[in-house]
Amino acid sequence: MVQLTELVNYTDSLLAVERFRDYCPNGLQVEGRSEVRRLVCGVTACQALVDAAVVAKADALLVHHGYFWKGEGAAITGIKMRRIRALLDAGISLLAWHLPLDAHPELGNNAQLGQRLGLITKGRFPGQDEAAVGLWGQLTEPQTADTFAAQIEVALGRRPLHFVPNERVIKTIAWCSGGAQNYIEAAADAGVDAYLTGEVSEQTFHLAHERGIHFFAAGHHATERYGIQALAAHLKRTFDLECEFVDSLNPV
Repeated sequence: MVQLTELVNYTDSLLAVERFRDYCPNGLQVEGRSEVRRLVCGVTACQALVDAAVVAKADALLVHHGYFWKGEGAAITGIKMRRIRALLDAGISLLAWHLPLDAHPELGNNAQLGQRLGLITKGRFPGQDEAAVGLWGQLTEPQTADTFAAQIEVALGRRPLHFVPNERVIKTIAWCSGGAQNYIEAAADAGVDAYLTGEVSEQTFHLAHERGIHFFAAGHHATERYGIQALAAHLKRTFDLECEFVDSLNPV
């Protein structure tokens, strides 16, 4: 068991929240009970995940995608109202860490994704500052694009969308989980053979072919399942919490 304020302050420090200019508030977003014994975690605080936390009698719900995003309406109505009311009625706190969780060198989404894919990390995303969330590195051995796509499918449980601009064997790769398709040109500028992210845009196809870089879109949700689990496992060990991961279905 841990006090809610201690849990939040510890995680803020662990993830170095002060280094990031984010699109949402990080940390405590909805306040529930003052003590936390049982933690439920998942990628996005959708209604299905909130309902699962209620059924599990959680004291806190830990997510990567929470609420109150920059540019969204401030009124708590409709879907937002129903989600927040369910949390408040059950006394469940909502804890969310976005970019700080993407970037953590051990527990972060990108560090964990690289481990899962067997990539050798060399550093932060090429050309970015110390708050960069993505990484770059090498495959353990050179592979064809088709072989690497099959490896992604085995590791993440879904076949990635792959653009094949050439027959170049993949030795080096940059990656950034989630909706980071716009980093493809920075990856090409860095001279890596391939770039992996979660989502794709219409223009990405043309950029991949014209810049001659392999592009893999493996799913926003699928590429961001692992950081939240690693963080929850760390908090479980640190504070002797009960913890459950709920993987809500999302093919995007």
